[in-house]
Amino acid sequence: MDMQDEIEGLAILIRDLRKHKNLTLGELAERIGRSVGFLSQVERGLSRPTVADLTAISETLGVPTTYFYSLSKPRALRWVTRPGERRTLYYAGGITDVLVSPSMSAGFSMLESHLAPGASSGEGHLDDSSEQGGFVLEGELSIWLGDDPHAVTLGPNDSFQLPPHSQFRYANLTEQPTRVLWVFR
Repeated sequence: MDMQDEIEGLAILIRDLRKHKNLTLGELAERIGRSVGFLSQVERGLSRPTVADLTAISETLGVPTTYFYSLSKPRALRWVTRPGERRTLYYAGGITDVLVSPSMSAGFSMLESHLAPGASSGEGHLDDSSEQGGFVLEGELSIWLGDDPHAVTLGPNDSFQLPPHSQFRYANLTEQPTRVLWVFR
């Protein structure tokens, strides 16, 4: 699958789940604090949500964020994933997440996040029901927790762990790419 196929796959998953939950575009847009026009463009594959948008959508629709990685690619071994077999989500704001876990039905899931220079999870705080942590592989990751206006900046080999429903946002404030291995439980 190429990037456009992945974006269209995400659009279909969001639209179908919203309809399954009997919500109108307007109801979902209001609950996530975005416009109907923006959400309509996301559902048609014309715009990409930020990480914060997709987290809000998943929480509102009652599924974990990893639900949106559920379109699987064929794999030779069920417990192994190779680069060409992985699902990828392309977000607005310069973030790309690659599902590196072989299964999402296990006790945890792993993502490799790529943050372009200046990339951000979005203006709003994430409020994910999953416990999560990360390990910075390359570059720098700045994390704002709660209402603290000061970010904690992590570099290569630094790690973090956040309990469920932590209010946070993150960004790459540098001019170099950043890679982070995220673990969700």
